[in-house]
Amino acid sequence: MQTRLKHLASCRSGDAVRGVTSVCSAHPVVLRAALRHGVQSGATVLIEVTCNQVNHKGGYTGMQPTDFAALVIKIAAEEGCPQEQIILGGDHLGPNPWRHLPAEEALTEAEAMLSAYVAAGFRKIHLDASMGCAGEPAALDDKTTATRAARLAAVAERVAGDAGGEMPLYIIGTEVPPPGGADHVLNEIDATSPNAAKKTIEEAGDKATDEEKTAIEAAIAKVEEAVQGDDKEAIDEAAKVLSEASSGLAQKMYAEQAEAAQAEAGEQPAGEDAMDAEFEEVKQEEETKEEK
Repeated sequence: MQTRLKHLASCRSGDAVRGVTSVCSAHPVVLRAALRHGVQSGATVLIEVTCNQVNHKGGYTGMQPTDFAALVIKIAAEEGCPQEQIILGGDHLGPNPWRHLPAEEALTEAEAMLSAYVAAGFRKIHLDASMGCAGEPAALDDKTTATRAARLAAVAERVAGDAGGEMPLYIIGTEVPPPGGADHVLNEIDATSPNAAKKTIEEAGDKATDEEKTAIEAAIAKVEEAVQGDDKEAIDEAAKVLSEASSGLAQKMYAEQAEAAQAEAGEQPAGEDAMDAEFEEVKQEEETKEEK
């Protein structure tokens, strides 16, 4: 039975709890196994690759997003898996492969990568701008991370809008292993901490409604009360409630930042002219080579 990503949230609040298995690999044998399983089970086939594996410059696989999408489609056809059963996802899309560069240069590369992913049909997008670039701390503060991620989301929205069809769905956050996997054993996922939730309210300022603030503050109080005892189930439940209470506000702030970044990008047509000029120059060079 197929489960679309946009239906997962409603399933979570209902009686039918479902999930979608994500296969993160660029190896043809793994891709074939995932697609064959999809044919046999009828389940949604979600295939992802990381920014290091595949990007607009080839990544370590040598494939650009269009190359990877074509590979998946080719194997799917061989296995008899319909394309509408497949979702392509990009993992840790951000400046990570270019973090040795100054921030602006790394983000420009990340924008080009996002554009290539979305143009190739990838619609599950994990944005990760948490890592510092040259001269910056290894891990950035939440505000800088969110601002950079919003800038990248604006690129994805623009490209998807121009292409038509479904708009991307986003995974936003860094509470996951780094690209390539964690370097230590992970036994659990940390929920939103009271301090992080308080910071969310502080960053939101007037953007947070009284209802949102009240719900988050009440959830914070329950977590702080629960951690005074030794009932792990009570602590986990309180942390879950806090995560749910704060996620809505965080998503709203992120959406507003993405809209602002997209609007700002739309006010800079000079960038498009610069790209046209660069394209013309490359054509002239190619013509010169052909004449020789």
